[in-house]
Amino acid sequence: MKPFRIIYIFLLFTVIFSSCQKDDSIIQQYTAENYNSAYLYKYYNLICRTSKTTDGFFPPQVARAYGYIGLANYEAVYRGIEGASSLTSQLNQMSRVRLPEISPNQKYNWAIASNAAVAEITKRMFEKKISSLNINRIDSLEAATLQELSYSEDPEITRNSIDLGKKTAEAIFEFSKTDGGHESYLEPFQLPYNIPPDPYCWKPTGLAKSPLSPRWGSNRPFMTMNISKTQAPPHAAFSTDPKSEFYAEAMATYNQSKINTNESKEIAKYWADDPFATCTPAGHTFNILIQLLKEENVTLAKATIALAKMGIAENDAFIACWKGKYDYVLIRPVTYIQNYIDPSWNTLIGTPPFPAYTSGHSCEIGAGERIFTDLFTNGSGKYQFTDYSQLQFGYFARSYSSFTQMAEECAASRLYGGIHFPMDNSQGLRVGRAIGDNVNKNLKWPVFVR
Repeated sequence: MKPFRIIYIFLLFTVIFSSCQKDDSIIQQYTAENYNSAYLYKYYNLICRTSKTTDGFFPPQVARAYGYIGLANYEAVYRGIEGASSLTSQLNQMSRVRLPEISPNQKYNWAIASNAAVAEITKRMFEKKISSLNINRIDSLEAATLQELSYSEDPEITRNSIDLGKKTAEAIFEFSKTDGGHESYLEPFQLPYNIPPDPYCWKPTGLAKSPLSPRWGSNRPFMTMNISKTQAPPHAAFSTDPKSEFYAEAMATYNQSKINTNESKEIAKYWADDPFATCTPAGHTFNILIQLLKEENVTLAKATIALAKMGIAENDAFIACWKGKYDYVLIRPVTYIQNYIDPSWNTLIGTPPFPAYTSGHSCEIGAGERIFTDLFTNGSGKYQFTDYSQLQFGYFARSYSSFTQMAEECAASRLYGGIHFPMDNSQGLRVGRAIGDNVNKNLKWPVFVR
């Protein structure tokens, strides 16, 4: 072969190889692994603030909002995550959702799609009560994020990505309308509703004369097994006999109030997470998640998976818990103790307006514990961290050696506060942990690489 022909062939292969490399780099550029997730955390700070300042958003309503926001973000981004697939064929009744199709010949900026989807679904989830101030905050964040993400982006890719995000949010919002909780914040007490007059049944414990969201347990969960296969067994049989198991449960709550230390009192208040004063229990859990995702410096891909998993688990934990609450409609400790043990006794923190069994805090944190453990420990359970999320509400930070320790402290806080029987907390944790395990193991997720 002549020397000039060898040189020509070498140059030809060099051009072809360089072209392939360039195409691969372009493809790599448009995966969700290549985007930072910092803007998402700003949205979740706004979700916390919006839930805190919007009428009708009690703990179940807030958990539901987080669930659909995380789902919309995931469905807008999953095509850019290696090994990910839509949840439409996996979640309860979601096969009816018609998500926007994408063209294989078009490229998408997954962060721009995510930005559009989260902004849109957040406003939709609060739409009939959200303040103009909170709308302006969301709109401003959306515009600023878009400006940053589209600065050097192809205009057509930007347009296609925004369109994908908005249409995905619209499809998920339409799906949310049929779950039983749509616009429940307009009438969160779901009146009329009558509690049976039996002595074991819940009685009003504060200003609210009706129990909160009595039909929430009939809502459509994301996973049917999270309701059908996780319910708590019957509680100890109601009795006023001092020798009975039920009386012993009440005495445990009563006696705990006599031995509370300064720390246990602080724990009770730290985990109270009252609606409209804080972001509610689910909001606290998401605030911890956002903090840890920041500390781990994860990509958009990892953050998207984490937020979707936690949202599904938290939504279903409240549905499962509320089903149990209104199946049993169990009396609260304050009513029982004042009637049968000590008329002068009172709780350390306020008793919320719904039945006792099981504890909502315990259910949601049990679910969160399992999601955290799967995301951050590779199953080992060990993870040293400090929760700084309550500094905004005037509390000192608290540190933990594992997510299990965190969850058990949260559950125990309800005993320290005097508002739950021990069985409410232990069984609530069991229900929540089962839900978290279901979300981790029975849905197809890409591997979360630390």
